Amino acid sequence: MSGSRGRRLSDGERILWREITRGIAPLHPILPDAVEKAAEAISPVPAIAPPKLPSRPQPARPKTEAPPALAPLGRRSKQRVARGRDPIDGRLDLHGLTQAEAHDALLHFLHMAQTRGAKLVMVITGKGRGGEGGVLKRQVPHWLALPEFRAMVVGFDDAHQRHGGEGALYLRLRKSR
Repeated sequence: MSGSRGRRLSDGERILWREITRGIAPLHPILPDAVEKAAEAISPVPAIAPPKLPSRPQPARPKTEAPPALAPLGRRSKQRVARGRDPIDGRLDLHGLTQAEAHDALLHFLHMAQTRGAKLVMVITGKGRGGEGGVLKRQVPHWLALPEFRAMVVGFDDAHQRHGGEGALYLRLRKSR
């Protein structure tokens, strides 16, 4: 400390300091007067706020464009597929699979179909038992809205009765990049 000794300890602080240091054995022999002088020299360090730095603009992060929302096939497209004018480029049957197995199988199937250049595929989920419908029938549309699927799927719609009706879906795929 260059020249300034800080503030002096008050009588209460000096008494407290003696009580605290009474049970301490020094590492090196020190004269009692030196301990008292050291106690007087101790001063609390005022809290200093860190200096404010001028804010720098953050580097721009490359924007990853989210694919557009999923859209239904449309009445005309669905009719063309049902009548056989537009071919179905691939089929996947999810009957008997668990949700995890079906999710993985669907992801793999769509990836392979897209790399082959398929435009339209059909996924058979099954209608399920009871009034609620099957688990996969409810889950597959939710999965298709996930980013990992939206990168491959343009849209989907229920299949025509001759292709399974409510138990199957037509999926229009994006072109492979």
